[in-house]
Amino acid sequence: MKIVLAPDKFKNSLTGIEFCDVVEIGIKQVRSDVSIVKLPLADGGDGTIEVVNYYLNGEIITIEVNNPFFQPIKASYLYSESTKTAFIEMAEASGVKLLKTNELDCKNATTLGTGELIADALKKGVSKIILGIGGSATNDCGIGMATALGYQFLNERNEQVKPIGANLSNIVSINSSVVHPKLNDVTFEIACDVKNPLYGKNGAAYVYGPQKGATPDDVMMLDKGLEDFSKVLNTFFDVDVRRIKGAGAAGGMGIASKVFLNGVLEPGIELIKNLAKFNEQIQGASWVISGEGKLDKQTLSGKTIQGILASVKDEDIGLAVFCGAIDLKESVIKDFGIAYATSIIEQAVSLDDAMSNASEYLKNIAVSFTKEILK
Repeated sequence: MKIVLAPDKFKNSLTGIEFCDVVEIGIKQVRSDVSIVKLPLADGGDGTIEVVNYYLNGEIITIEVNNPFFQPIKASYLYSESTKTAFIEMAEASGVKLLKTNELDCKNATTLGTGELIADALKKGVSKIILGIGGSATNDCGIGMATALGYQFLNERNEQVKPIGANLSNIVSINSSVVHPKLNDVTFEIACDVKNPLYGKNGAAYVYGPQKGATPDDVMMLDKGLEDFSKVLNTFFDVDVRRIKGAGAAGGMGIASKVFLNGVLEPGIELIKNLAKFNEQIQGASWVISGEGKLDKQTLSGKTIQGILASVKDEDIGLAVFCGAIDLKESVIKDFGIAYATSIIEQAVSLDDAMSNASEYLKNIAVSFTKEILK
């Protein structure tokens, strides 16, 4: 019998790799003849870099780049020499996590540092870059990132503008004559889980600007800037920005990744599944066992477990989930396509107990599942 272990992390408790190791011990304790395949997953959020490295076996590269306000910081990305693949999270150079709450000011923030990470990977001879665009502190439509790669954004006086959101309306033309020569030789896969348009009431500025320090006046100014700049993009790249789903992701990095990097926007879980060769690896399995910290309504809208269901629904493979907690009715879980679901909190005496002793409870769940289901 073949069992695939494909969890997400349990935030602040267990990594996906730790989950795999513990569940394997529990299953083998009852049935030593079961074949276990470990495929930890992630949806592009926190902790994704560790999962990516499980498959790439790369090294962490740390360089000095610009933070969102043009100050020097150390930022890291993952690079695999053997596969010529880099995994870059824009949050490392251009993220909210780098700033205190009172420092957030997306109209004056830049994605320049993210572009500098990309440029460094290009220098190493990378052939593919996976770019995660979550957690940004910016709303510059990616002009900072593009500036680091050689694009020039010019105003009416043919001068380069400072690459921040507040200057988007000043841009009248783009010069690409000195763009990095290796940019067209690289495949870009962009982990993007939102569908927001670039501008308008559902766009980058109105939906995400206030979370990044934008006042109501800032939001109006930034939204107009995105709309004005979209016309420049439409002309220069012969693209209709309004038709691009996810264009407004990460303050406009969605559309920037598409036009400046020729990137393909995909849900994070799909990119990680591709890296894991997930659909190939599950062939012949009887069960996939997944898990995450909490099984709730968010699970139903594009996270790891939904990504697994998309792969197993046409196969004769059962899906079991071992979670930290469950906040869905049993009928909803069954309708969703999950055949078996249980949680650590059902066994623990308190939340602290569940978090502190997650490994032991998870092993017990694996033992019970094997005795009950894997007969």
